[in-house]
Amino acid sequence: MNYISTRGQAPAVTASQAILNGIAPDGGLYVPEDWPDIKLDWAVLKKQTYSDIATQIFDAFFDDFSVAEIDHVVTKAYGKQWDTTNIVSTHQEADLTYMELFHGPTLAFKDIALQALPHLLTTAAKKQGTRDKIIILTATSGDTGTAAMSGFGNVEQTEIVVFYPEVGVSDIQRQQMKTESADNAHVIAITGNFDDAQKAVKSLLSDQRLVHDLQTNQMQFSSANSINIGRLVPQIVYYIYTYAQLVKNNNIKPGDAINIVVPTGNFGNILAAYYANQIGLPVKQFVVASNENNVLTDFFKTGKYDRQRAFKVTNAPAMDILVSSNLERLLYFASGKNSEEIRNYMRDLSEKGEYTLNSATRQNLSQFVSGFATQTQVSETIKAVARATQYTIDPHTAVARYVYGKQEIAGPTLLAATASPYKFPQTVLQALGITPQADFEALKQLAQATNTDIPSPVMDLFAKPVRHKQVIAAKEILATLRHEIL
Repeated sequence: MNYISTRGQAPAVTASQAILNGIAPDGGLYVPEDWPDIKLDWAVLKKQTYSDIATQIFDAFFDDFSVAEIDHVVTKAYGKQWDTTNIVSTHQEADLTYMELFHGPTLAFKDIALQALPHLLTTAAKKQGTRDKIIILTATSGDTGTAAMSGFGNVEQTEIVVFYPEVGVSDIQRQQMKTESADNAHVIAITGNFDDAQKAVKSLLSDQRLVHDLQTNQMQFSSANSINIGRLVPQIVYYIYTYAQLVKNNNIKPGDAINIVVPTGNFGNILAAYYANQIGLPVKQFVVASNENNVLTDFFKTGKYDRQRAFKVTNAPAMDILVSSNLERLLYFASGKNSEEIRNYMRDLSEKGEYTLNSATRQNLSQFVSGFATQTQVSETIKAVARATQYTIDPHTAVARYVYGKQEIAGPTLLAATASPYKFPQTVLQALGITPQADFEALKQLAQATNTDIPSPVMDLFAKPVRHKQVIAAKEILATLRHEIL
């Protein structure tokens, strides 16, 4: 099975090559040339563990890895670092199933893929016979950085460089990044926003002069963002696994179509649901839930993508994004794999700040509906859900829950609960009508208010020494990277 670029001007590569490269040389994103032939037998899948299903999905998408190599990756990724043996837990609210994706070492859904990616990457390096040190470039709006460092921390043959916006991440997210202790981690705040960091990272990954300089020093780039296919494929697993659990618990019958609601910023999480649908997951509607940076809401309602709008720092900061990179992958398939069309869209986005879909491509997105929540609506939703069900959700999950309610969606629905409320204690406490204190005291307040335990990954977070204090302008990313790495 080969992977090709969405922009059609790069050679086809194997799975291991795509994972190593991170991004295609033409600036496009790697996608499967064809969907793998995999049979989803729900009578069998409902009896299997998360690791069992992960093994099958990885085998199908990463077919140049051996059985032993896939087993190694899955064993490393889904072991004792999780606070539940199921990896993914669920919470039921009538027809709505919260799919809890935050039981890993950094309390966010990114862990599910980023506990696997380092082992996929180092295994791919061995398969390709490279002894180069792999430089993992990562732009983060808060969660990817901490999850990537948890996964890549002190992994041999790697260095990880994380750029995050100085303003706009939660206190917990910032503390997780600034206290990262791994010797191979470089954590740098920028005075710009996530889009500035992501644009710079994508540019660096395809900067041929920089790539040459790295090669001279026995180094090469890859990425931990969801632009890397090795980040995206592991996210397919939890949709398949959770559907199987719904079948097991008699919430649905095999073959019943479900709705999937995802709080969405960079579009990777909901794209993984679309990929799952392409290999056999029955889906009625994909619901794209945005915060006040509602570029995706407007896009799915009008067919026009327009990033020319004020960037807002919100109480759901991981979604403070105006350029959703993974949308390019969806449009590639919606356009009938028309690479020229994709190149035109991406050129217009870069040069004009906008593009408009043609009617045929837009018609192929009819499964997607969208909505957004304001910051006030996020807070009100956290409060309403807690009051009605005694269940506490984080602000990103609240975005999805609000949009779900406004869309009046009928039938069984999965909602991606993407982070623990302990990741955003100040926002959750304010929503519950409690004046938050600082740092660890806020965690104690949340535990008391919700009658839950503080998760172990953040129990001693504020007692750790701050190791990373550097703050730069976005335009200084290249020079800083050269200083840090070369």
